[in-house]
Amino acid sequence: MRAIAIDQYGGPEVLTLRDLDPPPLGPDVVHVRARAVGVNPVDSKIREGGLDARYPCHFPLVPGWDVAGVVEAVGPDVTELSPGDEVAGYVRRDHIQWGTYAELVAAPIRTLTLKPPGVGWREAAALPLAGLTASQALSRGLGGLRDDDVVLVHAAGGGVGGFAVQLARLAGARVIGTGSEATHEHLRALGAEPVVYGPGLVEAVRALAPAGVTAVVDLVGGETLGLTPQLLAAGGRVVSVRDPEQVRQLGGRYVFVRPHAMELRELLRLVAAGYLKVHIQESFPLERAADAHRLIEGGHVHGKLVLEVG
Repeated sequence: MRAIAIDQYGGPEVLTLRDLDPPPLGPDVVHVRARAVGVNPVDSKIREGGLDARYPCHFPLVPGWDVAGVVEAVGPDVTELSPGDEVAGYVRRDHIQWGTYAELVAAPIRTLTLKPPGVGWREAAALPLAGLTASQALSRGLGGLRDDDVVLVHAAGGGVGGFAVQLARLAGARVIGTGSEATHEHLRALGAEPVVYGPGLVEAVRALAPAGVTAVVDLVGGETLGLTPQLLAAGGRVVSVRDPEQVRQLGGRYVFVRPHAMELRELLRLVAAGYLKVHIQESFPLERAADAHRLIEGGHVHGKLVLEVG
């Protein structure tokens, strides 16, 4: 099979297209013939070796955790899916080697759900990691939202941020989103009230919410997360996907996204019904994975990037 793999950690240049043997098909595993693959910032961290202290990593290493495609074969214990089924999944295992930047993806059944007919391959591939991160930040991290919540989403123009804005709006909350001026038209289209990063951020947010926001969704960490006490109303909640120790010191919750087939199915249902939009800035053929990594590392992606595998 064709796949993008690395033999050592490094920059985008270590990503090379090659022929590899198909990944093993375990008892509760499905082989998915990929049609499209989502590209996420964590893929760059994996390529650089940034997760090898948390996960066993093995070379040659195929990056990627998002996939949409067609079931080609199923393990002997799999009864939920059959060859020919169209699926999408956040295919994160407990070790890193057989990722999704490949023609054939080995996906544990717990990571997959059926793709609705009305959702395209690129949209289905772009949704899982980012959509589940946003959903779990709001549910596990904040304990859900009420229609009287005022939610501040940091980095609201990115993949996770865009889904967080939309899901918070669907819950009835008012949303303020931080981002560069270049993202503000995009943020308004998502339903957020935009404010600019940098000096004056606290004053800008307080001008929109004088009593403070009731919830903060942090996708940035560091100094931005450190501003939370100046922004949060009494009794407010904060969740971060970046800095576990820092957010706990602030009395908040850290969330690291987990595969969840039923939750992903609901997100795909919202996409199919037109309630949740998947914004794709650009798609690349599989062999241009390095270009996608360079773009996402530039930090100015509005929405998602996708690799097309067909």
